[in-house]
Parts: sequence; C-alpha cells; structure tokens
Amino acid sequence: MTPILFWGLKIALFLLAVAMLCALFRLLVGPAAQDRVMALDCLYINGMLTMLVLGITYTSNVYFEAAMLIALFGFVGSTVLAKFLLRGEVIE
Repeated sequence: MTPILFWGLKIALFLLAVAMLCALFRLLVGPAAQDRVMALDCLYINGMLTMLVLGITYTSNVYFEAAMLIALFGFVGSTVLAKFLLRGEVIE
C-alpha cells in the first residue's frame, strides 16, 4: 500500500467518524421527527462507507459483505420510517 493511499484511508476514516458524530447529535437533538429520520439515514450511510474503507484498508471481503447488509437494512428501515411518518401505520 502506497503512503498516499494509507494516509488517505486514515483521513477518510477520521472524517467519516466526525460525520457520524454530527449525525448522532442531530439524531438525539433533532427538533422534528423528519430531522431524526434523515440523521438516521446519514448515520447508516456513513457506517456503510466506514465498512468499505475498512475493507480496502485490511483487504478483507467480510467488510464488504457487512457494508452490503448495512445498506440493505438501512434502506428497509428508512422506507418503513418514512411510511410511518406519512401514514401513521406501517402495515396496511
């Protein structure tokens, strides 16, 4: 691994951690339910990207599979929360 890639991955991990902290703050303090849902979306996307960066760093396929699972469950969770906020019920 080249030094540029090494430091680029380290900086990316740090910035993703900062973004996750900002999203966590918005999730806990958000004034409306819509803000909290958007913060949750941002949180799972940043978590997925963190797993991808870790997969590149450690050259392991397990991280990529974990990122795929995070993306799948995050999408389903976002859809369910959006439907709940719009209609007040999840199952019709």
